[in-house]
Amino acid sequence: MIPTPKILLVDDEDRFRTTMRKLLTGHGLDVTDVDSGHKALTALASQDFDVIVLDLRMPDMDGINTLKAMKDINPDLEVIILTGHASLDDAMEIMQLGGTEYLLKPCSVEALLDKIEIAFERKTIRETHGPQRRSEIPEPEERDQ
Repeated sequence: MIPTPKILLVDDEDRFRTTMRKLLTGHGLDVTDVDSGHKALTALASQDFDVIVLDLRMPDMDGINTLKAMKDINPDLEVIILTGHASLDDAMEIMQLGGTEYLLKPCSVEALLDKIEIAFERKTIRETHGPQRRSEIPEPEERDQ
C-alpha cells in the first residue's frame, strides 16, 4: 500500500488556500491548511508533515522567516514555496535556506502535485537510506510532462 503524503498548506489568501486544499484532497492527499506562518509553526510542533507548501508573501511572518523557523525545527523538511511575487533574490535565498522548490502562482494543480510527489519521494528515500547529505540522496525519476 502506498502511503498518503501528509501536506501542510500555508497561505494567507483564504479563497486560494481553501480551493487548493479541496483540489489536493481530491487527489488523495492528506492536507492541513493554515493562514499564517505562526500557525504553521504551531501545526509543525504538534504534527508530522511530509511536505510543506508555503506562500512567500504573508502579513506578520513572511514565507522566508517561516521557512527559517521550520528548518530550525526540522532541517530535513521538504518545503515548496508557492508565490505570486517572483524575485530572483527571493528564489536564491529560499534555496540557500533549504527550500526544495519554487513555483509561481498561478500554477496548475498538476504542476504542484508533481512537485509534491517528487518532494515526498525525496523524503522517503532519505528516511529509507538514513541521514545523508542532500547531495548523496538519489533524485527521484523525472516525470513525463
